[in-house]
Amino acid sequence: MAKAAATPEEAGAEAPKKGNKMLIIIIAVLVVVIVGGAAAFFLMGNKHADEGEDGGDEVVAEEDHEAAAKEAKKAKLKKKKEAEAKGLPPVFVELDPFTVNLQAESATDQYLQVKATLRVDEQHAADHLKAYMPEIRHKVLLLLSGKKASELATPDGREQLADEIKNAVNAIVGEVPKGKKGEPQEPIGPIESVLFTSFIVQ
Repeated sequence: MAKAAATPEEAGAEAPKKGNKMLIIIIAVLVVVIVGGAAAFFLMGNKHADEGEDGGDEVVAEEDHEAAAKEAKKAKLKKKKEAEAKGLPPVFVELDPFTVNLQAESATDQYLQVKATLRVDEQHAADHLKAYMPEIRHKVLLLLSGKKASELATPDGREQLADEIKNAVNAIVGEVPKGKKGEPQEPIGPIESVLFTSFIVQ
């Protein structure tokens, strides 16, 4: 048999029950959102406070790092003077020759053939360099192949290249101090200079 149609009073009684359930669900969701927001606020507040403390530590660490870099430079100069006073001969490390294609400036290809020698501060450093030789050669090859013939045509251009090689090798075997804003400074390492014993651009 078919069910009798609901009377208006029964329909009215069901509507408040559905409304009460909806109200309870909305209140529960609001409570969860408010509690979650408060928890997130407290957790983020603690994180920012920790970052503020770390920021102070970073400033102190940068100052310590700068002081350490200055001390390292002073120690290096002192060691050099002591070696000269003792009459110790300078120490050199000869690199195998490099032949690279230069960056194109015209229709014809140009290449560079270089023999270079590194002057180091002590014999121990010369022995230490041999362990890093594949990485050193890689970095020097990248530097050389990124140059144009016009950049290497003058003595100033060649001196600049020598300084770039010195800094690249010192960055590998030494350390790179950071400035106040975190920018890298000139690397400190055992390489005192780079000397070209042959330099041919064709």
